[in-house]
Amino acid sequence: MSDVTEEKDFLFDAVLRPHRSLSPTGFAILMGGICLVSFVAGMAFMLMGAWPVFGFFGLDVLLIYAAFKLSFRAGRLFERVQLSGEELLVWRHFPNGKIRRWTFQPYWVRVEMEKPVRHESQIRLSSHGRSLTIGSFLTPEERADFADALQSALQNARVAPVQP
Repeated sequence: MSDVTEEKDFLFDAVLRPHRSLSPTGFAILMGGICLVSFVAGMAFMLMGAWPVFGFFGLDVLLIYAAFKLSFRAGRLFERVQLSGEELLVWRHFPNGKIRRWTFQPYWVRVEMEKPVRHESQIRLSSHGRSLTIGSFLTPEERADFADALQSALQNARVAPVQP
């Protein structure tokens, strides 16, 4: 990650991560409970003579497990926004390990967000006909707070002299 954090003094440096409310321990407890309920229900059907149903309960557990694993994988996505006197950098780190980078000139970039903030409101960085949406995984309140903080940092960068 040394290519991401170059040796600069940043006026603003933020990492945006999607929220995941279920911890790995909570996931293990939840899956244990689902397995237990599915096994008991499957056994009840098996004792009634409907033995094929037992396999479907196992399939349900497998599908729930796969859905949670995909959600946890998507949760590894994060974005980093760094502002120096010379540039605004946006790094998007994808779950598969790929990194995408965008550079904006801080004097020309605009931070746009609909007011009042609604669920579908997005943070958009615009400059010279280019546009980038960031923080789409944040809650509306988090997006509003981040947009305000970034706008304030950009305003401070525009009035502060650039250090050599």
